[in-house]
Amino acid sequence: MLITFRTDAYANITMLGDVALTMIRLMGHNDVVPGAILAADVPKAMNNLQRAIDEQPMPADLTDGTTAEQEDENQKVSLANRAYPLLELLAAAAKNECDVMWDK
Repeated sequence: MLITFRTDAYANITMLGDVALTMIRLMGHNDVVPGAILAADVPKAMNNLQRAIDEQPMPADLTDGTTAEQEDENQKVSLANRAYPLLELLAAAAKNECDVMWDK
């Protein structure tokens, strides 16, 4: 399943369903699709998501002799990297006082 986030102030952002549902929960909303955030609530949702990212532990340094190539193969995409486009969308929506919606 894919979930698309929309606002009039920014390009649509499409994410895999499980990632998008995590982002929705981190913004402080129920993982109901379709859903929306009113313009007045967008700054709070953006702050909730940013706080959740900031609280994530940083990956440990590799001190066991793993090569950079092996590290790249084993590295997963961080929450911060996954959330970046959505944070940009939320910032644009907050700046332009637009609602944010998501659907399948």
